[in-house]
Amino acid sequence: MNKRSGAFVVGEYSIFKRFITYGWILLVVGLIAGAGLFISQAQHAQHGQAQPFHSKISNLVSSSLVHKQATLPKPDHVVIVMEENHSYADIIGSASAPYVNSLAAQGASFTDSHGITHPSEPNYLALFSGSTQGLTSDACPVTYTGDNLASELIKAGNSFGGYSENLPAAGSTTCYAPGPSNALYARKHNPWVSFSDLPSSINMPWTSFPSDYSTLPTVSFVIPNQVDDMHSASVQQGDTWLQNNMDGYVQWAKTHNSLLIVTWDEDDGSTANQIPTLFVGPMVKTGTYSESINHYSLLRTLEDLYKLPYANNSASATSISDVWK
Repeated sequence: MNKRSGAFVVGEYSIFKRFITYGWILLVVGLIAGAGLFISQAQHAQHGQAQPFHSKISNLVSSSLVHKQATLPKPDHVVIVMEENHSYADIIGSASAPYVNSLAAQGASFTDSHGITHPSEPNYLALFSGSTQGLTSDACPVTYTGDNLASELIKAGNSFGGYSENLPAAGSTTCYAPGPSNALYARKHNPWVSFSDLPSSINMPWTSFPSDYSTLPTVSFVIPNQVDDMHSASVQQGDTWLQNNMDGYVQWAKTHNSLLIVTWDEDDGSTANQIPTLFVGPMVKTGTYSESINHYSLLRTLEDLYKLPYANNSASATSISDVWK
C-alpha cells in the first residue's frame, strides 16, 4: 500500500516538474514574441499605421516562414558559360550535345527558361545588369554606367571576372577580333566592357582562366568564341569545346562548394525564345524544373546567393530557390 502510494506521489511530482518546466519555456517564448510585437507596433504607430493584433501575429509567422524559405547556399565560386542561338529543343535530348545532356542529367535542368528579346546583345545586358539598356540591336561600341552584377559584387567585397575567347588583350575595347568579317571574338557578347565605371582588369582573355580553380573570382563569365559557342558552327563543336574546357572545373566543383551554370543568350529567333539553362554543383538537387525563368531570374538568383542589392529588373524577378539542397 505504502509503496504504491509512494510511486503515485513520485509520478505526480514528475508530472508537476515537467508542467513547471514547459510553463517556463512557454512564458519565455511568449515574452520574446510579445517584445517583438510591441516593437513592431511602436514602429508602425510612429507612422500612423498601427496594426490589429491578429495582423501582427500573422506577420510574425509569415516573416519566420519567409526567412526559412529564403535560406540559400553561398558557393565559393560560380562560373557561367554563355552559349548562343539555340532553342531548348535543339539541345536537350540532342545526340549532337552529349556533354551538355550529361550535365543536365547530373544537375538541375530548367524546361521553361527564356531569353528576354532578340538579338544577342540586349540579352547579355539583361543578364549582367538587369536591363537591356534600351538596346534593340548588336551595336558596337555602346557605353553605360550604373548597377550591374560586377559592381554589386565588388562593392560587397567579392570579385568578378569575364573570360572571353580570342579577346586580343586584357582590357581590350575592340568590337571584333580578328576583324568584322571574320570575328571570333565579338564585343556584343561581352557586356562588362561596355560599363565605363568598371575596372578594365575584369575584362580578360580566355587564356587567363586559371588552372587552379581556387583562384577564380567569386563569379566568372566564360564567353567562348563564335565558333565554339554554337553561334557560327555546329552544336557538336560547341559541346566538345565545353567538355574539353570546363569538365575539369565541373569535377573540381563537386568537392569545393562551387557551381557551374550553362545558359544560352537566346534561341534561334522564335517568339517563344525558349533556351536551355543548367545548374551543376554539389549544392544542387538533381532534376528537371518547370518554373518559368529568364535572364532577370538568373541575375536575381546570383544576387540572392551573395546577398547583393538588385539591379534594375532583377528587383521584380523571382529568385530560383527550389533547386538547392
